[in-house]
Amino acid sequence: MVDLSAEMAELWASLGAPAAGAGRIVQFIAARRGEGTSTVARELAHFAARRAGRSVWLVDLDLLRSPQHAAIAAEPERYGPLSKPAGASPDGSAFFTIRPPGADAEGRPIPDAAWLAAHQVGAGRLWVTRFRREALQGGRSVHVLPTPGYWRALRAHVDLIIVDAPAADRSRAGLTVAPQMDQTVLVVAADQSDVSAPAKLKDAVHGAGGQVSGLFFNRGQVEAPAFLKALLP
Repeated sequence: MVDLSAEMAELWASLGAPAAGAGRIVQFIAARRGEGTSTVARELAHFAARRAGRSVWLVDLDLLRSPQHAAIAAEPERYGPLSKPAGASPDGSAFFTIRPPGADAEGRPIPDAAWLAAHQVGAGRLWVTRFRREALQGGRSVHVLPTPGYWRALRAHVDLIIVDAPAADRSRAGLTVAPQMDQTVLVVAADQSDVSAPAKLKDAVHGAGGQVSGLFFNRGQVEAPAFLKALLP
């Protein structure tokens, strides 16, 4: 695995540390799959929790796969072992809904928030979410919502919320939640030479009501190279 410690320190500095008592939400998204967005989001969360001493939640928008939970679980020696699942909503709200609604064995409705678990990573201040896909049966599907309730509730309890969005070429989840994010960072792989896809994604984020605050040039440098700087505001 490539060591991104130096890049994470620079990225953290460029984003600016969250103010005391005011949780910040930063989304990472790429135009196309394979750009390394999940790695960047996970490593920044790890850095912020361990080196910057902040409480951090890593929220995975790829609900049906939950790759962040899987990646952290696969490397306990690096990140720490995962705790037993806990509730991931401070107030019972959720950023998604299940259709048709789920019901327990006695026919009582299952609230949407019950489908999302959170696991503490090691003994530190990092938590990662996991959607309970194994309980999704009977032709049910999950839909990400544009509503602010969950994000507002979570930011009241956490210093930094890092949102890992699936690539825009396979999901609109990142665009759906973009208006609720304080910052959205576009991730571009180091060998990417075509700027059209990131440019279109930047416009799409703005069109959805979000703000693109920067670009992370993955496996190269935090600052965008000259040919990509024109994409940024």
